[in-house]
Amino acid sequence: MTNILLAGRVPQDCLDELDQRFDVFKLYEAEDKDAFLAEHGVKIDGMTGGGVDVALMDALPNLKIIANYGVGYDAVDVVGAQERGIRVTNTPNRLNAAVAELTLGLMVSLARNMPAADKYVRDNRWTSEGSMPLTAQLAGARVGILGLGRIGKAIAVRCTAFDMEVAYHGRNEQEDQPYHYYADLAEMAANVDWLVIIAPGGAETDKIVSREVLEALGSKGSLVNIARGGLVDQSALIELLANGALRGAALDVFDGEPEVPEALRQMDNVVLSPHNGSATRQTRYQMSMQVVENLSTYFESGDLLDKVI
Repeated sequence: MTNILLAGRVPQDCLDELDQRFDVFKLYEAEDKDAFLAEHGVKIDGMTGGGVDVALMDALPNLKIIANYGVGYDAVDVVGAQERGIRVTNTPNRLNAAVAELTLGLMVSLARNMPAADKYVRDNRWTSEGSMPLTAQLAGARVGILGLGRIGKAIAVRCTAFDMEVAYHGRNEQEDQPYHYYADLAEMAANVDWLVIIAPGGAETDKIVSREVLEALGSKGSLVNIARGGLVDQSALIELLANGALRGAALDVFDGEPEVPEALRQMDNVVLSPHNGSATRQTRYQMSMQVVENLSTYFESGDLLDKVI
């Protein structure tokens, strides 16, 4: 029977289905991981659940495929896998609606100051102080999307439905898109009210939303990060939010999460979410089944359903 290694925990429905089809080895339960790998590493044919560096790959000499749980695969050393002839898959498309939905939810929450409004009612201030101050709205605002991939397009469609003007930045202009393309990220930031980050993580995009980009977005602008915390210069973000050089931020991801800086947690012009972009029951179930199907199809036919490399 084919042997699958779980480097980290996966949802129970994923584990149950893997158990039905494969012999499963749970590295995350081992008290001594080096001893575990020394005993079982040579048996492993495929793996999922967690990050994969070259040291782990080298401890699995017969590893043929890494089935990444998630659309982002920055936790997998793809170059190292390619050098070793190991295939890599991910779980695209299943996340699009859930991530796009949360993105717009974060934007509405920030624009309409919904966390404060909720507290205002709970604290009975509506009765004692009257109506809250007026807020911003999304309709009529301009949004720039960093990364017009599958999820970026789903966000763009929803922003359009909110009567927003959409622009985007990426490595290349996409000829079939109706949205304005900016070749320069800072230039786009200077010309929008909202900057939404949905680009892949990794070395190429580390701190791509730099101090320069944040300053270009300016005191009229709001940042939304639904991708990876490392794409943003977090120190600069905190400083600009604190001194009013940036209007606000809605953040689902953080540099160094789950630790979130105290400064961000104390700010009134920030909406925070605990990396919940794809965290719906429907989406996570579909992702679980996609991981299993990626592994099953490869070992049954050698085909790759959701190929990264």
